[in-house]
Amino acid sequence: MTAIPKPSMSAPPKSTTAPENTTEPENTTAASAATASAAAASPAALHSAVIGWFDEHARDLPWRRPEAGAWGVMVSEFMLQQTPVARVLPVYEQWLARWPRPAGLAAEAPGEAVRAWGRLGYPRRALRLHGAAVAIAERHGGNVPRDHAKLLALPGVGEYTAAAVASFAYGGRHAVLDTNVRRVLARAVTGVQYPPTATTAAERRLARALLPEDDGTAARWAASTMELGALVCTARNPGCGRCPIAARCAWRLAGSPPHDGPPRRGQTYAGTDRQVRGKLLAVLREATAPVPQRVLDAVWEEPVQRARALDGLVADGLVEPLADGSYRLPLSRAEPT
Repeated sequence: MTAIPKPSMSAPPKSTTAPENTTEPENTTAASAATASAAAASPAALHSAVIGWFDEHARDLPWRRPEAGAWGVMVSEFMLQQTPVARVLPVYEQWLARWPRPAGLAAEAPGEAVRAWGRLGYPRRALRLHGAAVAIAERHGGNVPRDHAKLLALPGVGEYTAAAVASFAYGGRHAVLDTNVRRVLARAVTGVQYPPTATTAAERRLARALLPEDDGTAARWAASTMELGALVCTARNPGCGRCPIAARCAWRLAGSPPHDGPPRRGQTYAGTDRQVRGKLLAVLREATAPVPQRVLDAVWEEPVQRARALDGLVADGLVEPLADGSYRLPLSRAEPT
């Protein structure tokens, strides 16, 4: 996120928190509906409180600085998907130092993007970012487009990423719905502990209804709610005592009812195909020449799982098999779709 315009509104009040001994209503469906209605009835108060908190507490992240530009914002959005900021920071800085413009990445083999991705995980994101860079170089003169529809037409760019880049890089008015924002809106307005597993039409309608009318303020609201979810309204241990909207949070006012939907299971990694794929890719990233099959065979003892993981990497375009039975990172240039 970078160069987000300051909101065209009066100076927001300092962040406030609800007193710890606030009396809470009974945890009933009627109470939840009433508190949700009350929270939704005053969006301007939510905007003022959350943006004011953001102005005071936002982290200084490189993609939020003006010099990052739209390309820096786009790179960060690809890298931050399902990956903590602390892991992204060093890779992001190395990436932008090597490829400060999309054309630089587009001129490289896609395997170089996979190599530079390192251990961020979900390496198909590297291929998608490379594909987007190729399309930007070929269709848009090397400049990340400002228009939301043109962003959405880039390979590898979905609804969330297009809205995030248009909002954070260009100050556009878009509903930006990542996991953190969805959780904040679920609690503060809808009155439930967690949002649904997948983004719903109702969530999109709510997010659009809550958007400030002014473009710059809407961009700040998007960044602010995302940061609030990342730092305060966290999934497991929400810091309600530090929350600027605790006094009007529908979930808190309803008595913080527990999640009553499908069980939320954490992702496992050890022993999975993902772990095997990561080990195979680590060998290929470090190699300066094609890697023989026997070297990859030494990575994981179980042959069926190892073969399945390697086949998956080939099918995903992350690895290229050669005629002599060796493997390498892909050299063929990704074609934009």
